[in-house]
This record gives sequence, structure tokens and C-alpha cells, in this order.
Amino acid sequence: MTKVVCMMYGAVLALSVSAAFAADIPAAPVARVEPVSDTYFGEAVVDRYRWMENDKDPEWLPYLKLQNAHARAVLDALPKRDVLLARIQQLSGDVATPARVQKAGARLFYQQRPAGANNFKLFVREGGKDRVLVDPTKLDTKTSHVSLDWWQASPDGSKLVYGLSKDGSEDSVLQIMDVRTGAILKERIADTQAAEPSWLDDSSGFFYNQLTGKNNTPERYLDSVARFHKLGSDPAKDPLLMKRGFDPEIVYEKIQAPYIGTSPHSATALLMLADVRHEKRIYAAPLRDVVKGKAKWQLVADFADEVTDVDMHGDDLYLLSTKDHPRGRLLKISASAPSLPEATEVVAESKLVLQGMARAKDGLYLRAMDGGPSALQRLGNDGKLTTIALPFEGTLREIDADPNAPGVLALLTGWLEPAGIWSVAADGKMSDTGITPKPAIDTSAYTTERRYATAKDGTQIPYSLIYKKGLKMDGKNPAFISAYGSYGSAAYTPSFAGRTLALADQGAIIGYANVRGGGEFGRQWHRAGQLENKPNTWRDLIAVCEDMNANGYTSPASMAIGGRSAGGITMGRALEERPDLFAAVVSGVGWHNPLRYVAEQNGYGEEPEWGAIADPAGFKALKSIDSYQQVVDGTKYPAIMLTTGVTDPRVAPFHPAKMAARLQSATASGKPVLLRVDFDAGHGMGSTRAQQDVEAADTYAFILSQTTAK
Repeated sequence: MTKVVCMMYGAVLALSVSAAFAADIPAAPVARVEPVSDTYFGEAVVDRYRWMENDKDPEWLPYLKLQNAHARAVLDALPKRDVLLARIQQLSGDVATPARVQKAGARLFYQQRPAGANNFKLFVREGGKDRVLVDPTKLDTKTSHVSLDWWQASPDGSKLVYGLSKDGSEDSVLQIMDVRTGAILKERIADTQAAEPSWLDDSSGFFYNQLTGKNNTPERYLDSVARFHKLGSDPAKDPLLMKRGFDPEIVYEKIQAPYIGTSPHSATALLMLADVRHEKRIYAAPLRDVVKGKAKWQLVADFADEVTDVDMHGDDLYLLSTKDHPRGRLLKISASAPSLPEATEVVAESKLVLQGMARAKDGLYLRAMDGGPSALQRLGNDGKLTTIALPFEGTLREIDADPNAPGVLALLTGWLEPAGIWSVAADGKMSDTGITPKPAIDTSAYTTERRYATAKDGTQIPYSLIYKKGLKMDGKNPAFISAYGSYGSAAYTPSFAGRTLALADQGAIIGYANVRGGGEFGRQWHRAGQLENKPNTWRDLIAVCEDMNANGYTSPASMAIGGRSAGGITMGRALEERPDLFAAVVSGVGWHNPLRYVAEQNGYGEEPEWGAIADPAGFKALKSIDSYQQVVDGTKYPAIMLTTGVTDPRVAPFHPAKMAARLQSATASGKPVLLRVDFDAGHGMGSTRAQQDVEAADTYAFILSQTTAK
């Protein structure tokens, strides 16, 4: 950072906080510049901060600590931070938050963070009584915390397999529990971040995926393997059932992971090869042969067939496919003699985007979406398709059913309706189970609105707004608009406003843009924001912000945008194309230097979504989304806050760190560029409620400091 910019930066900070505090704010560290040049297809690309990719560099952790000390001093001094934090803690503390539910035999399992608790716990309900099965908070220390990453009960509910990890790392260690007694079996299996266990019908063992790559290396997620574990046996002797090169008939790439799945009352097992795409390659074989390690796999569907979900019921194999039907249709074939060309269409494509399914005794329940809000359908055993009425417009986060019992369980939430566990009875009526207590939060003072902005190519981009009733639309309201737009995932569908109500209390408008690259309108919506079409993603966000300005909701001087993870692409490229349109930008654990995915453990597996660096078209696509490489010296950038977690397994910390260093050296606006670091957190999945509360308070205080008229 040049001396002139340092002086301007300090001056603006002094305006953002009181003069008394300004003198106590340590300066942001000036990053070491050590250029490295790479040549891609004749084009040279210079990386000034390549050294940050080496987390063993002696300057790395000190640099992060100095950046965080600077950010903490600025954030802690912001005038509304303490008020915001108190309100956020009340909002998050009063809400019990469910994460997942499973019906197995006579038992109902559910993962939930109780009101006031700091992390999620796993409960079982049996005979009308609840008890805690897994409480990771009991394993916490003063300097570290443990999180429950995943879990799966056996079909009869007698056994439980689950994964625990430390400090948000998601580096799971698999454990097994006898549910009746709560006793934890002696077996431990490491490297099971993506285990996806699938039990045998008799609960005697399960198939699982295991990573083989060394932790914190680019090989971490490559060449994982499928194994089988029989309860009581030595995990070190678990038979290997699939790996790359294991079966000469099953040829696949190192980025694809093998998973073996079973279904109750089915004599067939499925082998699924999966990567970052929703689509999977699927094989079938007799279950008895698979357990013996003698499977002769038959191809069911290849990636080009665009099968995104499967269900087996006896010998009936149901496939959800988007090939030539981008919103999805449901096909049926024989599991023992699969032939996709002979498939029967049992549910035709409609305006709804089919997302997933769950098998119950009374039929197959289908989770769907219409541009964001969810819908629920049931394909009865008589072949009749009916729609289940939801109690409010919201999002079905998941559905779960027991093939031996009628009805379905669902996690349902809306913008102003806290998430709860709901049930659908055989008669189609939906009711709240009461498992998740209703919080004492009055949302009657707020309202929601769904609008559409017109993109440059004429496409209508939906977005949702939340704000306090009676807010005057005079163009002066602070606004915080979030966007994502990647992987075909619908990231911002109706979900309880929760902590963001603290920001709305301050007169702000909270918005969510359903930009292209997501899956809100199916596979075409995804493709329209992918690879060479990726610029549509951030330009859709720009169109939404311009629409809000044109209609008096806010103005550039009061506009902030935010996104997390791959949403960092959206934030980075939007602020670079239109630095004049925003007063503040927040990038949470954002991906900013995609050209260097080869240096991170969650890298090569991403190639289907972003392109391969070894391919000319892939390089071009990656360069277009690399916001770190497109920072321009002397530009008047808005105020920016970037966050990272040191244990992040999904977006390496060097992405936000490089971006922060580059922006701090380049900006000519004098507005702050902060790098906020969590040293005992990762990508956010395993963060505690307290960690999330503090990050939210920092974020909202930062936004208000830059968007509120002074």
C-alpha cells in the first residue's frame, strides 16, 4: 500500500469511528510482494502474492493476525456494533434451529440446535420422549470446538453412524452408536468427510466413502474409495469395493467419488460416481454380490443422461432426469435389468423444478421448486400425482420418509416463519410436529416483497426483499443484497430472516437476488450462468441493484452487496465492473483467485463447474471470474470486508487474503478494506452460534457505517 493511500485510508476510518478510537487502530499490514509469472496459452499472468498459498511460510500466520487485529479494531469501534450484537444474540438465542430429520423404525431422529445452545445436537424421539444422542459441545475445550458433520440411522433405528470434526474443518472421524443404550462402539474411521453411509437392511453394516488424499493438499478429494464396514470388525480391514482402476469395466476420472447405495427391501445396490455436478453416473448390481466384492456392475445412466436423484422400491428404479427436460421429469425402469431407453415416464416435466424424492408406504413424495418457493407432490401407489398444500410460501429444506410407514417429514421455513419439522399424513394434510418450539419473536412489524429486475438481455431476474413496514422509499434506505449463482443451487430461497431482522430494525432493506448460475428455474438457469455464460451471474446482480435504485428503495450511496463462497466471484466481479454502484461489499469466505485452484485441496473437483486450467476455453472462463487478477490500481473501490476461516476446507484462506492485499494496495477511494479472520473456524458449516452471531454483528455494523447518511 502506498503512503498516499495509507493516509487516505486512515482519514476515512477516522470518519467511520470516533476520533478517540481512530488513534488506537493498528494499520493494516503491507503484504510482501513477490511476483510469480505463469503463462497460459501464450498469455502471461502475474501473481504478486503467490507466497500466501504456502501456509507454512513464516509470514503467513503473522500476516493474518495483523490483518485481523486491524479489522477487529475497526469493527469493535463502530458505534452500532454492540446494539446489533445484543439484538442478534437475542434473535439467534430464542430460535431453535432444526437441520435434519430421519424416521427409522419406531424412532424419529432429528438434528437441532436448541434455543440458547451454541451448536447442533442429535436427538431421538421414542415413545413420545426425547433424549440427546450426540452432543458435540461436551467435547469442546477453551480453545477448540467440535461439530457434528453428518449422520445416518440404520433402517430399524437400532444403530447410528455419524461424523465429528474440530473447528469447522469438516475433517470427519466416523463413529458408531448403539441407539438403545447410547454406547459408542470402538470403531473409528478417519478421512470420512463425505462418507454418505448406506446401511444394509438388517443394520449389520454399511457402505461408505473414504478420502485417500493427504489433508490440506490439492489431492485431498481426488481418488476417494468406496468400502464396506461390518459392525464389530476392524475398520483397517474394511474391504475395498471401488476405486479408480479397481474394475477395468468402470472407468472414471480422479475427481469423481464412488458411493454405493442401498434401499430397504431391494435386492439391488447402486454404484454412483459423483463430482461437483448434480448429475451422476449410475450402475446397478445384485446386493449379495456387492457385499462379497464380486459385483458385475451394469450401467444405468451416464453423466450425459442428466440423472440427479434416484429411488428404489423393490425392483422399480425411479430416476429424476433433466436431459432435454431442464426442469426435470421422473422415469421408471427395472433395477435388476436396467435399460434407460425403455424407461417409462411417470411424472412429466412441468413448470416446477424437481429437486428430490422420498419413498413412503403411500407413495413417492417429490420436493419441487417454482423459481425459489417450494412445492410438494405425491406420486401415489395408484400412479396419481397430487399436490400437497404448504401452510405458507416457503422452502422445503429436505423431506424424509420411511418406506414402511405412510406420510413424510419435512423441514419447512419462510422469510418470516422460523424453520420447523412438519409432517404430512396419509390424507395429505400438513401439520407442525411441535418438535421445534416456536420462538418468542414477533415478526408482524416486517414485510416481504418479491420483485423482478430486467437484465440486459431481457431476462427477468427475481429477487426478494425484507424490511420494516412503513419504510419510506425515498432512495435513502441502507440496503444489503446477497447473491450466489453457482452449481445450479438455489441458494436464496425463503428462509427465516433471523439475525438479519437486527439489520432491518436499523431501517435497512435486506434482499436476495436469484441470479443465473443457480437452479431456481432448472438446468437452463444454471447453464445461463456457467462457464462462458458466467458474467450473467454478476450482471444479474447489477440489474437487481439498478432496479432497486430506479424504484426508490435505495441508492448507490446506501447500497451494499454480499455473498459467500462461490458468491465471492459474484461480489468480486460486480464491484470491479461497477464500483460506482455500491457503498460497501462483503465477501464471506469468498473464492477470488480461481486461476489458482490447482493449489487448494478443493480444486480439481471443481473443474466441471468452472473449466479446466489445462484447456484454452477453461483458462478463458477461469480468468473471466478471477476477481483478484482483475483489480485495477487507482480505482475508487467501495468499502470492502472479506472474511476467512483458517481451517476452511472448501475455499483456501489465500483467496480472501490475496484479494484483501491487492485491494488495499490498489484502491484510491480511501474507503476501508478489511480482512476478518476466524482462527478456529472453517467455511461456516461447523461454526458455533456465538461465532455466527459475532460475524453477523461485524457485517451489519460495517454495512451501516458505510451506507447510513452521516
